[in-house]
Amino acid sequence: MRIINLNPDTDIGASAWFVELEGCRLLMDSGMHPKREGLAAVPLFDAVRSQDVDAIALSHCHHDHVGTLPLALRHFANAHVLMPELSYFLLERVLHNSVNVMTRQREELGIRNYPLYLHEEVDDIAPLFQGFRYNREIEWAAFHKTRAGRNSPTLEFLDAGHTLGAAGMMVRGGKETLFYTGDVCFHDQTLLRGARFDEVQADVLILETTRGDRATPKGFTREAEVRRLAEAIQRVFKRKGSVLIPSFALGRTQEILALLALLMREGQLKPQPVYISGLGRVFTEIFDLQSHRTHRNHSNLRLHEALNLIVLDARQAQNMRLTGGRLFVVSAGMMAENTPAHDLACRMAGDERQAIFFVGYSDPDTPGGRLRAASPGETFLFSASGGELTKRCEVEAFDLTAHANREDLLAFVGQVSPRAVLLTHGGEKSRRWFETAIHTRYPKIKVLQPRPGEVVEL
Repeated sequence: MRIINLNPDTDIGASAWFVELEGCRLLMDSGMHPKREGLAAVPLFDAVRSQDVDAIALSHCHHDHVGTLPLALRHFANAHVLMPELSYFLLERVLHNSVNVMTRQREELGIRNYPLYLHEEVDDIAPLFQGFRYNREIEWAAFHKTRAGRNSPTLEFLDAGHTLGAAGMMVRGGKETLFYTGDVCFHDQTLLRGARFDEVQADVLILETTRGDRATPKGFTREAEVRRLAEAIQRVFKRKGSVLIPSFALGRTQEILALLALLMREGQLKPQPVYISGLGRVFTEIFDLQSHRTHRNHSNLRLHEALNLIVLDARQAQNMRLTGGRLFVVSAGMMAENTPAHDLACRMAGDERQAIFFVGYSDPDTPGGRLRAASPGETFLFSASGGELTKRCEVEAFDLTAHANREDLLAFVGQVSPRAVLLTHGGEKSRRWFETAIHTRYPKIKVLQPRPGEVVEL
């Protein structure tokens, strides 16, 4: 088994793994780095340019895992594109949105080689997409089977619980097996239930490490965190302020909307309109339409029926009144420039009546991360377009993560019992914690942290 890490960065970035197993070749994920621009954000496809990739398998439709798929297909034109069936309903919309974002960045930031691909290219590659149900074995290298008379390795998607259509991947050859977690969540969220990896065992494990830098506090429960959020929203409304919850359009938005719908149904919040982004509305509709295919709680909860959802346009975000208790659940989760969350934060930050509540990770180098890090009353640089802001609004973070806690992932390593673990999708501190913890608890397991472009022979 030969594995190459194609992520151009050592931290969370453009997820992409090249795997060669028994003469067959697979690309797992094809992401775009969220903090880089232009070609610097692209996986290291040149490192495997000469390879004949049989298939590209996608773990889920977040941008850092699928954002460069059209570029991968330029390199590997003969590859099939495989994904969980629920991702099939999302992928084209994610890629078309990526074109829109890159086109805007070319105009506003002068990034000359944007967009890296066009709407027409997304349309052209869409017929290559194939969606498969969880727990079905797929022969992904049939070309080699017919050409060389050898059996094809198989691929199986397992429900990862992270977001709609998220999957871990089990790759089986005649003699060796590999499991790639993708992004995984072992605990139940408001809508989605936890990952179903109960029977997984493999020779090699590629493990996400997102939350390796934080221990779960003693006595922490998600239910208590939800109550704390409900009480915080009530507190803001009593003082006639508004609440902004910046959230990623796919996954986080729908989980928060479901939480709000349940709180309103239970009388903990009064029924009122909820403002969302346009892309968030699109993905919310897909969540509703595909609820019968999804392993989830509240399977009969239709968010469009349970809530009065209003799509917030750019003009409203910049001009509408913010008094009287408005509720915003809008992208982007890290408040990137030229998003509703960014524009609203610029208006709300200096007003002590308002509140901005974070429900997910914010990179320290993003506007959201800088807002969270600033002290109350401090003036800080929010963004290039937003300039300096003074932090007077209430800012709070609630741990409603869609990633597995590190203690659960460490236990999962023991269940899988691999010969080797490759650590990925986490900062240096997170990966270092996992390396030490695995060596301590499972001393016979080899732990690797492959650098960008590094070849691992197993």
